Amino acid sequence: FFMQTSELLRKLCMRNLVRKYCRGVTAERKAQLQQKVVTSAVFCGKKEGYLESLSQPFLDTRLKENDLNPKVLQLIRGENIKYVTPVIKYDRNGFKARERLLVLTQSSAYVVEMAKIKQKIEYSTLKGISTSNLSDGIVVIHVPEDNKQKGDVILQCEHVFETVTKLCILANKQSLVKVVKGSLRFRIGSGKEGTMVFTVGPEPQVFKDKTGQLTVV
Repeated sequence: FFMQTSELLRKLCMRNLVRKYCRGVTAERKAQLQQKVVTSAVFCGKKEGYLESLSQPFLDTRLKENDLNPKVLQLIRGENIKYVTPVIKYDRNGFKARERLLVLTQSSAYVVEMAKIKQKIEYSTLKGISTSNLSDGIVVIHVPEDNKQKGDVILQCEHVFETVTKLCILANKQSLVKVVKGSLRFRIGSGKEGTMVFTVGPEPQVFKDKTGQLTVV
């Protein structure tokens, strides 16, 4: 009887402690935990740098809405901007690196150059999100083959875990995120495809190799 009472009291005590903790969690802390759960599901045991990212809180956004050009704000008016971060975009032909902004709204992702929207991807049409298993920040956003899209989007993100987590939560496409090893194929446009190769080296770099492939070290 004593053991049964002790076990019952232990369970009640634990339940009260859990209830007290849950009631004390702020909305901001709850949002962090929810995002980190998604990050874990996507990257745990798959991508280098994941463990180091655990202690780094995600920011709501890397740039504020008023940091965007007024012309861009006018073009996407009516959409609730959720997240903005600087990125490096690589051209699909030639792989020239260009500074851009990635703007995530409630319904679409935008690749922005100063006052211009270079590409818009509606989440409903998103075909996939790819990144490598290494410590690079490359993210490929795969888009459908239609006249509205120029091809898949190749980005380099400083905060890759944060950016991919925000994107797949907003798009509700967690199951479409792939962490690849060795290489991946991406669509250039007009039915053409390109290859990206991931490798390990002494210094991080991204370049077009002699075979015409984009090599990420």
